[in-house]
Amino acid sequence: MRHATEHADVPAAELDLALRGGPFHVALRAAIAARGLPLQRVQHHLSRHGVKVGVTSLSYWQQGARRPQRPESLRAVRALEEILQLPDESLIRLLAEADEPASTGRPAARSYRSLVDASDILNRLQAELGWSLDGGLHTLGHQERVRIGARRELAGLESHHIVRAHRDGVDRFVAVHHGDPGCSPRDMTVHALENCRTGRIRRDQDTGVLVAELLFGTRLRSGDTFLFRYGIEDGTAGVSREYGHRFGFPGGQYALQVRFDGAALPARCHRFTQHSPAAPRSGRHDLAVSGPHHSVHVVEPRIRPGLVGIAWDWD
Repeated sequence: MRHATEHADVPAAELDLALRGGPFHVALRAAIAARGLPLQRVQHHLSRHGVKVGVTSLSYWQQGARRPQRPESLRAVRALEEILQLPDESLIRLLAEADEPASTGRPAARSYRSLVDASDILNRLQAELGWSLDGGLHTLGHQERVRIGARRELAGLESHHIVRAHRDGVDRFVAVHHGDPGCSPRDMTVHALENCRTGRIRRDQDTGVLVAELLFGTRLRSGDTFLFRYGIEDGTAGVSREYGHRFGFPGGQYALQVRFDGAALPARCHRFTQHSPAAPRSGRHDLAVSGPHHSVHVVEPRIRPGLVGIAWDWD
């Protein structure tokens, strides 16, 4: 077991550089690693300072998926400076510097790491619905159509699946939607559009995860194929900057289309891929928004584990 005085993970010079240059989440992550404290211990120390912050929130802060903004969260940041033996105002200063770009309407986008960090919550929600691994289904084809609204928000999406059962008795699919930072899963709705009906729905407000059961109304035999379609109405977060889909298993073709409201067109768009949370993004390719349809798309002939998505910039 590590002790709080150990600094083996992050050399002092590296931590000092992170504290001076930021950004906030990099400095926080470096400080936590330098002290050798698991997030549960950090949470415990905060509670002793009279501040309540969830482990999920701490994880999001150190990965840049969300920033502390509420008064209670800012109290936690000041307490973290003491707990992590940092100079006074070192983290608060980085937060203040980060507020400048945030005021331009460019909130942090979801990172691959934030998706992974939410996996414990996701696993719990899926377990409540009796779903594990791939659920007995292989993906032959998957098409997603994402809508970005006039407020530049992720308004909703439609998902069309073609699957093949690899065991007998499969009669459902569990869909996962991970909204943008600041979203409200309790205000999202799920619509069964074709060859399915909506079953149980689970939501986690802290991580922005919604998990929905789509019931086929029939039991598939091994080798059977099935087509179904559903939609999710979101529109609960602020400005959206990207949409990506994380795949845990290889499969068939994946197509992603992002359609923008004519009153809010982005300045630039590009595709990206990321093979693992630790890997850099790659496969960047600029995409031109089509004139009459205000949309961009990517097609992956074969799904590989990792993240595939489209990102865009607003001027």
